[in-house]
Amino acid sequence: MAANLPVNSPIPAPTPKPGPPLWLLLELTYRCPLHCAFCYNPTDFARTTEELDTDDWLRVLREARALGAVQLGLSGGEPLSRDDLEPIVEEAHRLGFYSNLITSGVGLNDARLSALKKAGLDHIQLSFQDSTQQMNDFLSSTRTFDLKSTVAALIKQYDYPMVLNVVLHRLNIDHVEEILEMALRLGADYVELANTQYYGWAWHNREQLLPSREQVQRAERVMQDFRERVGRQMQIYFVVPDYFERRPKPCMNGLGSIFLTVAPDGTALPCHAARMLPGLEFPNVRSAGIKEIWYDSASFNHFRGDAWMKEPCRSCPEKTRDFGGCRCQAYLLTGDAANADPVCDLSPHHHLVTEAVARAERPAAHAPHLGSEEKPLVFRSARNSTTLFPKQQGN
Repeated sequence: MAANLPVNSPIPAPTPKPGPPLWLLLELTYRCPLHCAFCYNPTDFARTTEELDTDDWLRVLREARALGAVQLGLSGGEPLSRDDLEPIVEEAHRLGFYSNLITSGVGLNDARLSALKKAGLDHIQLSFQDSTQQMNDFLSSTRTFDLKSTVAALIKQYDYPMVLNVVLHRLNIDHVEEILEMALRLGADYVELANTQYYGWAWHNREQLLPSREQVQRAERVMQDFRERVGRQMQIYFVVPDYFERRPKPCMNGLGSIFLTVAPDGTALPCHAARMLPGLEFPNVRSAGIKEIWYDSASFNHFRGDAWMKEPCRSCPEKTRDFGGCRCQAYLLTGDAANADPVCDLSPHHHLVTEAVARAERPAAHAPHLGSEEKPLVFRSARNSTTLFPKQQGN
């Protein structure tokens, strides 16, 4: 191997044996009553057929906990679409997981929340799309704003910390102050303003969703001012959009390092978007145990260590901090998942990011009609999944 390396390029270190998968995300279903244009679910989710049954999910929990997993996310789609959510939560509690339900709130009523509380659910993260009924319901292509507000009060009633999540993009990022005021009225303890990451449906809608640099900077200033005003009354987290950074985020702390996702059909993934990566055959929990998947599968080992890295990552002193950035983003932007994340200004493909940002600066990008006539927003739905995306890119 060393004979083929560029001059002065360090020899890649052997692939290290990882620690346990500390964070387990169970995507219980892709069924969802919302149709968000920025959803991170795969654009061909309708091709997913039979979901895992209850016994399979309980076995996954037991095997992952035995391996050392401690944090559990229950998501989808909408996890409340599963009738067996309560026994899954109950088993997670028995095993000692800290469990977090990530939900739109649709389907969460008094009886269901009482059952989940009794089962031992630790944490609920409730999503909103905006601060007004009109925009919230437009962005989700549903009428759910009033329901979400009711659910927020119910979550407080059951003595859960009120955790709100709002995905930010061009169509709502100018409403950050109003979103935070809404969160304050609802009694939110924590608010996550998560700038859109561009894969899944958000990748397809990127031209309509990517904000301008000025919008991002203004939103961050508004957030900082609001944070100073409310103090400890409400904790606010602002997830920076990496398209506007010079260095990439340490995605998943490196693929196959601490994070394990199980998709509705049982496919095990080192991140929730990794199914798109070409040339990798991801294992399924129906036919392999979690221990075997985590330590022995070729797909989970592929991006561990630095042997897979190309220049400039291979010789970069920051590779142990950012791990080359996001593999899915590298693939979507450059066609090669082993390239440096183009967010990095050392990447030879960095211009692909700066050009996208430059297009977002154009005045036409902020037209009030919510998407151009040339390429309107495509909302997540089973119909769109099968007609517009008959086959997932990279498969």
